[in-house]
Amino acid sequence: MNRDLRRDLYAVAAAALLVVTAALAGIAIKRAEDVLHVGWPPLYANWLPHTGPGTPAAIIVAAVVVAYGPALAARLPWRLLLWTVWATSTAWTFSLALVDGWHRGVARRLTTRYEYLQVIDRFDDIPHTLRDFTRHILLGSPDHWPPHVAGHPPGATLTFVLLDRIGLGGGAWAGAFVITVGATTAAAVLVTARTLTSEALARRAAPFLVLAPAAVWAGTSADGYFAAVAAWAVAFLALAVTDHRPRATAFTAGLLLGLTVYLSYGLTLFAVMAATVLLLGSRRLPILPYTIAGLAVVPLAFTMAGFNWWEAYHLLVERYHQGAGGFRPYGYWVWANLACTVLVVGPATVAGLRRTGALLARWRKSPAAERRMGLLLGSALLMLLIADLSGMSKAETERIWLPFAMWLLAAGAFLDRPRAWLTAQAALGLLLNHLLLTGW
Repeated sequence: MNRDLRRDLYAVAAAALLVVTAALAGIAIKRAEDVLHVGWPPLYANWLPHTGPGTPAAIIVAAVVVAYGPALAARLPWRLLLWTVWATSTAWTFSLALVDGWHRGVARRLTTRYEYLQVIDRFDDIPHTLRDFTRHILLGSPDHWPPHVAGHPPGATLTFVLLDRIGLGGGAWAGAFVITVGATTAAAVLVTARTLTSEALARRAAPFLVLAPAAVWAGTSADGYFAAVAAWAVAFLALAVTDHRPRATAFTAGLLLGLTVYLSYGLTLFAVMAATVLLLGSRRLPILPYTIAGLAVVPLAFTMAGFNWWEAYHLLVERYHQGAGGFRPYGYWVWANLACTVLVVGPATVAGLRRTGALLARWRKSPAAERRMGLLLGSALLMLLIADLSGMSKAETERIWLPFAMWLLAAGAFLDRPRAWLTAQAALGLLLNHLLLTGW
C-alpha cells in the first residue's frame, strides 16, 4: 500500500469516526431530552430496512458505473459525455427514490404539510401574494406559511406554482421535475471544471459526480433543483470569464445567480464561488457589466412586485428561533452537521479532499490545473463551513447543503483506483437508502 492511499484511508477512518460519534452522542441526547428533532441522528431519518421497485435498478446503475464509468468518461466525446452524465445521474437518483416506492419516494415527497405544494391555491393572485408574503412568515401570524415556504424566498414556491399553471400540477410532476433538473448539476460542475481547470480532471471527476450518495436526498428534494440552478450560474460565469460568448454567458450567469438568491436565502453564499471563478478567469472586468445587469433582473422583478427580501430574511431568522431551530443545540450540530456531510459526499470525496489539501499545501509544485481545481473545491468547502458556523444550519443539512456538497464530489478526480472508490460510494448510497427512511 502506497503512502497516499494509506493517508486516504486514515482520512476516511477519521470521517467514519466522526459519523459514529455524532450518532452515539445524538442517541444519548435524545434519551435525556429530545431537543435534536431528528429520528436517526445525525440524519433526519428513521431506521426502516426496506426494499422497493427501485432496488434492482439502483444496483444495476451502480454496477454499470463502477465497471464502465471511468473508461467511458475518458473516451466519450465531450458533449456526449455531458448528456451521458445527466442521463445516468437521473437514472441513479430516480432508482434510489423508487426504493421507497413511487408514492412514498416521489409523488408524495413535495406534498406533505411542510412543503411547497400545500400552498399552490394561495398564489391565485401572484402579485397580491408576493406583496403579502412577509405577513405570514412568523409562527404567530395568521395562516402562517408551512416551514419550507416560510424558510425560502417565494421564487422556490413560484416554481411549483408555474408548473401547476402549465398543467404539471401535483406531487408526481413536482418530484419528477426536481429529480430531472437536479441531475443536471453534475453536468454543470463538469462544464466549470473543464473550463477553469482541465478536461482531463473533469473527465476523471465525472463518475464520482454521477454515483453520489447525495442522490439519496436529491430525489426528491427541492434543494436538488436549487443546486442545479446555482451550479449552472457558476458554469455560465466560468464560460464568460474564459471568453466563451462573454456577453451572453455573463448575462445568463447573472440572471441565474439572481434567481438562486430568490430560491434560498443561504445560497447568497455562492458569492464565494463566483468570486473564485472571477479570480481564475482571464476576462473579469469586461464581463462584469453584463453579469451585474443579469443579476439585477430577478431581484428587481420581485421588489417591484412588492416582496422585500431583507425583511423576509429577518422575519425568517425570528421564526427559526421560534421553532426547532431555537431548540436544537448549536454545540452538537456545529460538528454533527459535518458528519451529515460525510454521509452525503461519501468516502471517496473525503479521500479526494485530503488530497486537495495536500496539493494546495505544496502550491508551487502542483500543476496549474490541479491548483485551480483545488481552489474551486476550497471555495465550496468554505461556503459549507460558513453555513455551519452561522447557526442557521442545524440538522437537515444532508438536504439543505446539497448545492455546496455537489461540488465537493469533484474531488474524486484526484484519486487513484477509481473503481474501488466508486464501489464505496455506491455501497454507501444503497445502504443509506435501504436501511433508513429519509425525511426528504
